[in-house]
Amino acid sequence: MAHPAPVSVLAERSGVTITRSGDTVTKAHAAGTDTAALTARIRLAAHPALADVLLPPLPPAEVTTWHDGRAATRWPYGTPIDPAAGAVPWAEAGALLARLHTTPLAALSGAPLPPSGAPARILATLPGTLRALPRTPLTAALERVLAATATVAATGRALCHGDFHLGQLVRTGGAWHLIDVDDLGAGDPAWDLARPAAWYAAGLLPPEDWSAFLHAYRPGWDPWPSVDVPARLMTAHTVARALTHAEEAQRPLTEEELALADASFRISRLS
Repeated sequence: MAHPAPVSVLAERSGVTITRSGDTVTKAHAAGTDTAALTARIRLAAHPALADVLLPPLPPAEVTTWHDGRAATRWPYGTPIDPAAGAVPWAEAGALLARLHTTPLAALSGAPLPPSGAPARILATLPGTLRALPRTPLTAALERVLAATATVAATGRALCHGDFHLGQLVRTGGAWHLIDVDDLGAGDPAWDLARPAAWYAAGLLPPEDWSAFLHAYRPGWDPWPSVDVPARLMTAHTVARALTHAEEAQRPLTEEELALADASFRISRLS
């Protein structure tokens, strides 16, 4: 008789628990997750039109209940990016986002389309995060960035990931797929480009990687008229969270966090 594969915890953060048993990954979502919206997003991830972009959930594509009452979803295991093992697939990431953003919304008929998580998530949490931090020149700079950008209206409507970063890519069946659909929905595609743009502006993403990402996304396109404001807000949001985590752990900012903090000062002087 075959014994069940042992269960290992892959990640546990922000109220989310991700475990693996054999080739099955189970994600227990944060308490208070909107189950109706999550169900709609799970069904979107299972849509045939997105099969080459999003990692589909294991059938049936539904939300279940974790042992502690949290909403849970089941997925096939995919191999994440290992930056130490070689080149990071920035071009592949750009191509995936391009396919996601250009998927005709009409092709998703029959699947409810909730709003994308960004920017609403950032604009809802950043002011409170800043108020909870000690008043310093850096937090004052972050407040100026927020004040100068938060009222700018989003433009465009496409299917967006809503929380894109390299940790959202896994390799299955020889191809890369996007994972983590908790913020999947209709919105401004510039927000999916905001984190790479912020890292590039802070000097953390090499120009050749940024160019590869952009060329795969849309050759010859100048992204900055679209992504400038989202990138500024993403920078402020990332630094505010870094300050919170550093204060909780009683540690200094890391080298990457300091680079983003320096970028925030530059942005605030332009705001």
